[in-house]
Amino acid sequence: MISTEIGTTTVDRITVRGHDLAHELIGQIDFVDMILLVTLGRMPVGNEKEMINTILVTVTDHGLTPSATAARLTYMGAPEAPQAAVAAGLLGAGSVFLGAMQNAAEMLQDAAGGLTDESSEEQIAQAALAFARKRREQRRPMYGLGHNIHVHGDPRIPALRAVSERNGFFGLWWRLLLALEAATDSVYRRRLVVNTAGAVGAMVLSMDLPTHMARGLALIGRCAGLLGHILEEQEHPTGQELWDLILRQDPRNEVPGKFGA
Repeated sequence: MISTEIGTTTVDRITVRGHDLAHELIGQIDFVDMILLVTLGRMPVGNEKEMINTILVTVTDHGLTPSATAARLTYMGAPEAPQAAVAAGLLGAGSVFLGAMQNAAEMLQDAAGGLTDESSEEQIAQAALAFARKRREQRRPMYGLGHNIHVHGDPRIPALRAVSERNGFFGLWWRLLLALEAATDSVYRRRLVVNTAGAVGAMVLSMDLPTHMARGLALIGRCAGLLGHILEEQEHPTGQELWDLILRQDPRNEVPGKFGA
């Protein structure tokens, strides 16, 4: 018999991870509680809830990003299927945009080696320098570091650090991330500042959550942002203008036309 521990439905009862949905969950827990219950089979413990809520707020929207643009263009082509527009926006969550949070967490695990929370700042700095050098020699990206706009520092990082500190989740992973940033001064001859992907990766590891949760939380938060873009597209369409701009960049297109055909 095929079954799942996540949820069951009978004639008169629905359960999620063994909890009665109607009598134990609805009206009694919030969405962050539900996220952890359905994904990990448990409720948040300690100060996890504020950390996770902060991550969700951080990743909800960043303006006309590739994911938002994809959603708007998809909605323009299929306004009868807003779910397709949201899906289109989420499909681009990979190693460059949005999904890099998981990559950053996995890279931090690789960089840590034998480091622990008891490791000294000097030990962490030496490990970070060696890892950065190796990474550059291998021509591999430094996930969680560098930003094409916030070149002097991502304004979100101090706020994310403050949340981690006051909730007791500022340890090895944050220290290592900041040490990697410092190491880029000599290895890359320029500072690759910590970005949101790196901060979220450190936060997820600090809570001892699976690294897939970094990307998963990013997708959950971004769904709300994409819904906002779709609703705005309904009231103030920009999809056609975006499409016309793309067409104008191609010299083979003499006159931009309406989307379609």
